[in-house]
Formats: sequence, structure tokens, C-alpha cells
Amino acid sequence: MAGRNALWRVTDLPTTKVGVERVFTYFIAGVRLGTVAQMVPAVQVGLASSPRDGAYLACWLAAAGASVLVTVVTLIRRRPLGAAASTADFALACTLLVLAPHVLAPGERFGTWVAYQPGYALSVVITASGVRSLVLWAGGLVSVVVCYLVYLGDNGAGMTTTAMGNELTYVVYAVVARMLFNYIRRIAHDADASRALVAELARGEEERRARVLMHNGVAVMQLLANSTPGGPRSGLADLAEVEVQRMRAYLRGRSTATEEDERVDGGGQVTLAPLVERMCDRFADLHADTLLDLGASVRLPAGDAEAVESALESLLLNVRAHAQAHNVVIHLDEDSPGRWALTVSDDGVGYDADAVAPGVGLRDVVIGELQHRGLDVAIASAPGEGTTVTISGSCPPSDQGEGHDRLADVR
Repeated sequence: MAGRNALWRVTDLPTTKVGVERVFTYFIAGVRLGTVAQMVPAVQVGLASSPRDGAYLACWLAAAGASVLVTVVTLIRRRPLGAAASTADFALACTLLVLAPHVLAPGERFGTWVAYQPGYALSVVITASGVRSLVLWAGGLVSVVVCYLVYLGDNGAGMTTTAMGNELTYVVYAVVARMLFNYIRRIAHDADASRALVAELARGEEERRARVLMHNGVAVMQLLANSTPGGPRSGLADLAEVEVQRMRAYLRGRSTATEEDERVDGGGQVTLAPLVERMCDRFADLHADTLLDLGASVRLPAGDAEAVESALESLLLNVRAHAQAHNVVIHLDEDSPGRWALTVSDDGVGYDADAVAPGVGLRDVVIGELQHRGLDVAIASAPGEGTTVTISGSCPPSDQGEGHDRLADVR
């Protein structure tokens, strides 16, 4: 039962375009089978009144058979007819209109389904509007209109308004159906394009998250591999354990916690100063001076705190690996308007910020991730003069921390 129902569900299809074409087939099947249903009750009357009952029956069977065949073919193809089949469809409708005066009794060309030919031609005009070729569609419509004039013959002279109304019906229905097909196809195309764009953005975001997550872990492993025997491996081992926990959480599809759950209060906020202090303890070999008293009350949403923690770790890894610094100063301050700033300064070799492109750590883990969270980053460096990195932001109200964190996650 589930498999059979899935055949009719368009929501399970891979693209909106495919789903729209499937819906078109249901529409075409409904119109064509509905026409046959209207033709059936009058067939006996038509056979009885026709001057050529055999020819009448042959034409009726051709129309009914073509409608059923079109229904079956479109449902199997799961899209409207192609150019060749649509040409044959128009040709049959025109042929039946031209032959109708020879198989219908005089006076039966209006107001009854005994004369099914105009109704059948209208069903063809509507359903063939899904053909891609504009020239084929327009040529088919014009052919049907001309053949309908042949169908009217002398009988049209006394019923001019009815004849004109029927002619306009062909044109109006054809144009409306054509617009409907094309407009829905355009919507489907735009929907698929939007879906592809969202998928690409999601893939890019996932790659960015992976780079941010893996960078610090790779840097720690490289330092462990290059450390000399007897060197400060214990601090590196602690860092490696933290990075392993982050990676495991990422692989399990969970958010990475900045530290133990008790660090996050009921409002979803984290005190920044202890986080900075703990990170500096992991880099005890740098002998960094931490001046955190002026920012002791700074509290951030948990997501922002995690981003600051990763950025600080990346900065200290860079200092350890590249700066050749003798002094490292980490300063946390909160000014009166509710702004805070975390500054990491070293007196190492520095670099030319205008000539050297930032690496993955600075570009993604520090600048990219923090700006993604709405935090500001400023880097000042020059050869031989060390490097200073300032991370700053606003202190959110304690009762809005959780909401701010959720907002940052979806930016």
C-alpha cells in the first residue's frame, strides 16, 4: 500500500520540476478521460442518427482511443506529450472536425455531445498546451480554429454568435492553459534553483564549521609531534584531549560545549574571564600575563563564548608555533556603555599584514567565526613589532542571552 501511494505523491520527488511535470500528467489525464466520459452517453444516439453510422463509430473510437492512449502515455512518461505526439494529437482533432459534417446528421453540430468533435478538439487544445515548442502549439491552435470553420460549413451562417463564441473559446482556453503551464514551470525552476543554492550554502557552512573545528586540533597534534623530549607536553596533552572531545561531539552531530555544563547559567550565558583563565592555564609555557579584573563581570551567550574560546586557543597556538615571543599579555576590559574587549598581544616577530594573507587559523577560526557571531576582530602587526589581536562585542542582557545565541546560530 505504501509503495502504491508513493506513486501519486509529488512531495517525495527529487525536484520541484519533476513534481510539476507529474502534476501536469494528472491534469491531462483528467481532461482527456473527462471528455471521453461526456462522449459515452451520446454515442448510441449518434449512431442512430448518423447517415454513415460505421464512419461515425470509427471516428468516435479514434477520438476515445486517442484520449485513453494520451492518458496512458503521459502517466507512463510522467510528463506531457512531446512534439511528435502533440503533432499527431492536433492532426487527429483537425481530421475529426473536417470529417464531422459527413458523419453527423444535419442540425446536430451544436448543443449536443452527439457532435463530440468540437469538445474533443477543445480537450486537445487544452492538454497540448504543455508542449515545449511555441511554434507547434500556435500552429496546432490555428489549425483547429480553421478546421472548426470547415466543421461549421453553411450551418454557421445562422448561428454566428455561437460560432464566434466557440472559436474564442478555443483561443482563450489555449492561451490560459499555455500561460498556466509555463508559469508553473518557471516557479518550479526557481524553486529548484533556490533549493540548489540553499544546499550549496549549507555545504559551504558545513565545510566552514569543519575547518574551524579541525584547525586547532591539527595545530595541537603538530605541536605534539614537533615537541622536544622533556618539553611541556602535559599542557599540549590537555589541549589535545579538549580537541578530541570537540571532534567527537561534531561527528556525533552534537553542539560542542565550551566547558562543563555548570559553566552555563540558567539564562544560557557564560562568564568570559574564567574561560580565558582556563585557556591560559593550558598554555602555561607561554607565561602569559592575564589582566582580567576589569572584565570580570562580562558574560556572553554560550555560542559566543565557545567562538571566543576557539579563537583564543588558535591565537595562542600561533604564538607558540610562530611568534617567538618573550612576553604575551591578555587583557579583558568592559567599558561603561556595555562593550567588552579581549586583547591578545605578543612581542614576537610579527608580520606584514598588508603583504601576508591570513592563514586558516586567523581567517576562519578567528576572523570568520567571530564575525559570523556578530563580534568584531581587529589585528595589528608589523615585522619585528609583534602582533595584537582585539576581539570585542556588546554585553547582552542576562535574560536575552539564550535568544541572542539562537539568533547567532542562524545568521
